[in-house]
Amino acid sequence: MSAGFAVVTAGLLLFHRGVPGSVGSLLESFLPWLGLVVVVLLGLALLRRSGVAPVALVLPAAAWAYACGGPLLPGEGTGPGAYGLVVVQHNVSDENPDPAGTARALAGTGADLVALEELVPPALSVYERSLASAYPYHAVHGTVGLWSRHPLAGARPVDLKPRGITEPWERGLRAVARTPGGDVAVYVAHLPSVRVRASGLASSWRDESAGRLGDAVAAEGAGPVILLGDLNGTVDDRGLDPLTSRMDGAGRGLAFSFPAAFPVARIDQVMARSAAVGRIRTLPATGSDHLPVLARITLG
Repeated sequence: MSAGFAVVTAGLLLFHRGVPGSVGSLLESFLPWLGLVVVVLLGLALLRRSGVAPVALVLPAAAWAYACGGPLLPGEGTGPGAYGLVVVQHNVSDENPDPAGTARALAGTGADLVALEELVPPALSVYERSLASAYPYHAVHGTVGLWSRHPLAGARPVDLKPRGITEPWERGLRAVARTPGGDVAVYVAHLPSVRVRASGLASSWRDESAGRLGDAVAAEGAGPVILLGDLNGTVDDRGLDPLTSRMDGAGRGLAFSFPAAFPVARIDQVMARSAAVGRIRTLPATGSDHLPVLARITLG
């Protein structure tokens, strides 16, 4: 029995794209956790003193290392470049009881760029005041914002609104950061939330919004592009294919960011095109239900 489960687990890890529809999307959202199945099966094999099962577990263990082990390797995972940017991405939560404390924590990272989502009044004015000294340049559209140590130009909204949403919905922003390493197009996005059901993920709005964002990135000219946002999906989730097919994610680090009380997945993403995203890591909890994530991006 354990050997059979081992083979099935290995198959899911290696061929998860073959699992259809929303069930496959749900599987991909929690793919690294299949490693727990291997641990449980190994424990059962040891308890039963089975000689065959531990050998069979080599297959799913190798499959997990191939599918999910890359982020755990040492090193930054960046290529050579002349200039690096430190970026922070954080969904600050529209119910955050301490926006001033959250702003101080984020400013204390020394990041070059800070992207925030779920900015609502009156907390927005708190963030603007609290971040002003460390970040003299910022742009806000709707509930998303970008704070920068470097001048920003051409800030404008990006329409990510799915067709089925009728109420006001402004969750996309693009600006050009004029860094010492050159101009960088920076996107801040908050894609629609998804619901986990027995049948899989209810994610049609998220997927449609991801497609719109992917089209915007594809329309960018030559030069580096950075995407910071709460994408409500992991980089393995097929719903984010319009983005992950055009941009690279973090080379190292799992950085599970949600929910903050017991993080099980990273839905807060740092991606780049014509630039390399190094190790991504979470920062200490704020008053949000998400953890902030920080990464270094190498330009060039």
